[in-house]
Amino acid sequence: MIKEIPAHKLNTRQFIKEQVAAISTAVGDGTAINALSGGVDSSAVTMLGHRALGQRLRTVFIDNGIMREGEPARIVALFRRLGVTVEVIDARDEFFAALKGIEDPEQKREAITQTFYRKVFGRIVRRSGAKYLLQGTILTDVDETVAGIKRQHNVFAQLGIDPQKTFGYHILEPLIHLRKVGVRKVGRALGLPAELFARMPFPGPALAARVIGAVTPERVAIVRQATAVMERRLKSSGAFQYLAILHQDRVTGIRGGQREFGHQIEIRCWDSIDARTATPTILPFSTLTKLADEITRVVPGVVSVTYNITRKPPSTIEAI
Repeated sequence: MIKEIPAHKLNTRQFIKEQVAAISTAVGDGTAINALSGGVDSSAVTMLGHRALGQRLRTVFIDNGIMREGEPARIVALFRRLGVTVEVIDARDEFFAALKGIEDPEQKREAITQTFYRKVFGRIVRRSGAKYLLQGTILTDVDETVAGIKRQHNVFAQLGIDPQKTFGYHILEPLIHLRKVGVRKVGRALGLPAELFARMPFPGPALAARVIGAVTPERVAIVRQATAVMERRLKSSGAFQYLAILHQDRVTGIRGGQREFGHQIEIRCWDSIDARTATPTILPFSTLTKLADEITRVVPGVVSVTYNITRKPPSTIEAI
């Protein structure tokens, strides 16, 4: 059982010192690969890893084709300012090939997991000679996976999976004793800017977790555009997290006086502390109508926008 370090008991200076030492001891004189997605967790791990290993840590951002708009360039620029070089690996074709024809949520997660760890990172690790991969698994990821709520793509040991035997390398998880609030405190103490340490959570399977049904470049493009609208309009809402979901079924709409059999986007916006429970944010109705008007105007084929009003539980923050 993993012992939690609650945020109110977290001594960030001591935690950082201990984790930097642990990473340095584990890797020794060797090298390691760092998996950066641009989220709070992976950003904090990136800074811990670079404090521990310096140039012996190779930081890679996997462009899997299912990230938010402009994400690779944005993350590279942010970390360049922090003195960290980020290498972008184009793996879009591999991920869409792995997801082709899959609609079941858990099968999607497994396809993404295998593509990330066995194919893409496995290839990078083999070519580099590194024996370790650093990643930002946190305690909430483990809890949800072990409880069977949803399989988080970055959880292995708790499911009896040995990464060394399965993928050919060890995985280091410096943040596994923390929840999101604690990770934010560590990120801030590590010198991350607020746009990184205060960034809202984003799922490991990225926008594939927000496409119900088949994940194709075309369907991801729809939810990506809707997400961009949401993030711009709700950035000052103070909400814990907000997201757009593309539904599988098409619905009847009207455009230009003609029937249009189009797409439906579901909006979710949450108030929460640690994502274990959450309440839908009470947004002004005028905000919701502006969101709906813009999404149906600028996102091709979308004719309906709805707002989720169900608490977690029984709902979850992400749809799948």
